[in-house]
Amino acid sequence: MVPLLRSLATAPGPSGFEEPVAKIMQAEMQPLATSLRYDGMGSLIAQQGSSGPRVMVDAHMDELGGMVRRIRPDGYISMQLLGGWLDQALPGQRWVILGSHGPVAAVTTIWDVHITAAAERGRVIPRDSIYLDTGARSAADVAALGIAKGDPIAPDSPFEVLANGRYVAKAWDDRVGCAVMVEMMKRLAAAGSHPNQLYYAATVQEEIGERGAASAADVIKPDIGLALEAGITSDIPGVNPENAQERLGGGPGIFLYDTSELPNRKLVAFVEQVAAAGIPLQTDLVAGYGDDSSVIQKSNGGVPTINIVIPTRYTHAHNGMIDRSDFDRTVDLMVALAQKLDAATVARLRSFDQP
Repeated sequence: MVPLLRSLATAPGPSGFEEPVAKIMQAEMQPLATSLRYDGMGSLIAQQGSSGPRVMVDAHMDELGGMVRRIRPDGYISMQLLGGWLDQALPGQRWVILGSHGPVAAVTTIWDVHITAAAERGRVIPRDSIYLDTGARSAADVAALGIAKGDPIAPDSPFEVLANGRYVAKAWDDRVGCAVMVEMMKRLAAAGSHPNQLYYAATVQEEIGERGAASAADVIKPDIGLALEAGITSDIPGVNPENAQERLGGGPGIFLYDTSELPNRKLVAFVEQVAAAGIPLQTDLVAGYGDDSSVIQKSNGGVPTINIVIPTRYTHAHNGMIDRSDFDRTVDLMVALAQKLDAATVARLRSFDQP
């Protein structure tokens, strides 16, 4: 799994520019799928099974990033940010600009401490005062590098294996979910059968409004939706435990509430029942969070949907952290759910006439 996790996490793929990630996902999914196609927005949809209820498994390919906004006469570049960045995560970081001549390394500006007034040293630099520096001395230098307005920009951060089976990289939101889908497909292909049609949607543009999941769900027309996402941990000094309850190494989680979606209560109980057979399961309620499950549940006349998360530290920044045991247990949970979502179970979960 480490080579797959490394390749997915390090591939550049900000919202609207997911092709490098889609190329990896297509290569991994195609041998395991009975069919594979792209929808009209660029989301990749793979199918396993040809009969039974339609179960949509979702993970988004895009990461937080940006686009070239303006090129100044002195060669500095302003960014149109894509996704929910914290201003304090932006300065002094490495980035890659995907220009017409290939990738170009850049760093974001940061004010030197030696010339920053004491009163300003604790202040967050506003995003409008941060620029990309490629080393160019003029707008002509930037053009010679093959960089133009609208070119995508991705964080540049290496994958590293840390102590205790923990991995650090950019883009775990949601490349870790993409990797869970691939491993789930492998396990179910080896098992030989499941009582449903599984549609694996590697979606685009989640970070700017869950756009790809909407078009993918329109194609799939699911009966049940299982979204895979990066969770939010509270096991960091200074974090208010009221804001998140997950911890790294505690197993997969489910969201009982987020700002964009309330899960189907019967589906929550079903997931908890399946996990009770030996998979640790965390529950969380998170405000200020949006995910693909919110548009899946509103598709096809209404779909029982839940957001299943892999606990992640430091999301929406250059260096996130996951625990390998959480990844493995999430795969276990997803495989177990897929094997139990037969026609009768799905009918019960979808019904409001029966308990």
